[in-house]
Amino acid sequence: MRRVLVLLVWAYVACAATARGEEDSCGPVNIAPGPAPNGARVRDYAPIFEACVNGEGESRLAIRRMSVDGNPLILTVDPQSLHTSLERASCWRCEATSDGEQAETRYIKALHPPQDPTRPPALVNAGLIHGVGVGAFVTGDLCPSRKRLDRAFFEKLAAQGRGAPVTLAVSGGWIARHGADFAWLREKERIGALAITWANHSYSHPYIRRLADSRNYFLRPGVDVDREIFETEKLIIAEGETPSVFFRFPGLVADTALLERIRDRHLAPLGADSWLALGLRPRPGSIVLVHPNGNEPVGLKLFSRLIDAGAMPLPLRPINEAP
Repeated sequence: MRRVLVLLVWAYVACAATARGEEDSCGPVNIAPGPAPNGARVRDYAPIFEACVNGEGESRLAIRRMSVDGNPLILTVDPQSLHTSLERASCWRCEATSDGEQAETRYIKALHPPQDPTRPPALVNAGLIHGVGVGAFVTGDLCPSRKRLDRAFFEKLAAQGRGAPVTLAVSGGWIARHGADFAWLREKERIGALAITWANHSYSHPYIRRLADSRNYFLRPGVDVDREIFETEKLIIAEGETPSVFFRFPGLVADTALLERIRDRHLAPLGADSWLALGLRPRPGSIVLVHPNGNEPVGLKLFSRLIDAGAMPLPLRPINEAP
C-alpha cells in the first residue's frame, strides 16, 4: 500500500512538473544559432496578419508564421511598444485582422504616418527620417562587404553606458559572410553592453555603380522584393536573433509603390536625417546613419568626434521610440 502511495505521489509531482514546464514553454522562444548561417532551419515561412491572445490575456499581432527546427512559431509585434518576439503558435489563439481594424494602434500608425505636404515624393531617403523627442537614434547599416566589422565603433558606443541602444540594418549577404562578427555582436548583447534592434536591409542589397537611383537598388527590374525581405528575416532567426518591424531600403531609395509593398508586409520603412558621412549633423530627434561594415570609415570617425565633443544629442534612444 505504501509503495502504491509513493507511486501515486511521484506521478502527481511528475504531472505537475510537466504542466509547469508547458506553461513556462509559452514564453518568448530563444533560437540557438547553428554552427553556420542556415536559413534552411526556418521553413514554411509566410507573411500573415492576425490578432492573437494567449492564456494570460495578453494581446499581440502576428506578422509571420514559420517552422523552426520543426517547431511551429509566429513572429509577433506588441501593437503599442513595437517590440517583436518569436512565440510558439500553440500558445496563442489567432484570427485574421486588417490594418483598418488595428488603425488606432501605435504600430499601424507607425506603418502609415500622416503625409507631410512639405516633403517631396519619396525616391531618396524613403521612410521615417526623424524621431520624436530629444536625443538621437543611432543606426548602422551592414551592407554586404568583404571587410571586417568595425568593432571599435561598437566599443565606443558601449562606453556611453550599459545597454547602449543601436539599430543594425543588416543584409542577409552580410550575415552569410560574417558569422564570427555576428556572434561577436550577439555576445555584446548577451552581456548587456549593447541593446541591438535588428532591422532588415534586404538580402543582396542590389546596386550598380554609376547607375541612376531611379533605375538602381530596389528599382532595378527583376528584384524579388519578398525574397529580399524574407530570406534576411530567416537568417536573422536561424542565427538566434529576432527581426524588428523596421526595414531600410538599400541606398535609402524607393518609390511610392515600393513603400506600399513594404508596408503590406507590415514593415516600417526607415530613413535617416543624419547620414554622418554626407556631412548631415545630428539634432534632437535625429536618426543617425553610419556604416560599421568597413566600407565607410569617415562616418565612424565623425561619430567618435561628435561623442567626444559632446555634440551628439543625448540620450541615445532605441528606434522603437522614434515613430
